[in-house]
Amino acid sequence: MEIRELNQDDLESLIKLYEQLDGKNSGFAVDDARSIWKNEIEENQSIKYFGAVENGKVVSTCFCAVIPNLTRLGGSIGFIENVVTDKDFRKQGLGKKVMEKAIEFAREKNCYKVILESGAWRTDAHQFYRNLGFDDTAKKSFLMKLKDY
Repeated sequence: MEIRELNQDDLESLIKLYEQLDGKNSGFAVDDARSIWKNEIEENQSIKYFGAVENGKVVSTCFCAVIPNLTRLGGSIGFIENVVTDKDFRKQGLGKKVMEKAIEFAREKNCYKVILESGAWRTDAHQFYRNLGFDDTAKKSFLMKLKDY
């Protein structure tokens, strides 16, 4: 098992894993993902995808986007999203290791905080985040959906 930054070669496996996230990614074409990766992600040093990879298959993942900030003496904000571990690989510490890589990336990019969102119904995930040191009482998140998917 390897914990590492993901790359374009991991896209097919990554897209397949995202189908387990919330059921709203099925039918997303790998070619469309490749286009987004090439045009929006690959050269952007402020966005990194991390994963646990076994035999070429991404079995756990998250991404971290670093947002520049003009408060907190210019300390950036790390935003972690799309945290998912394959159902057959859960409870092995892989999600924790992948999240630690994302948090390490945020520290390297001078982030003063890392934030994430999680579906309100995902109570098991919420405990996982608390165990990692995330505080779910410090802020209130608001969401405005611009598309219904």
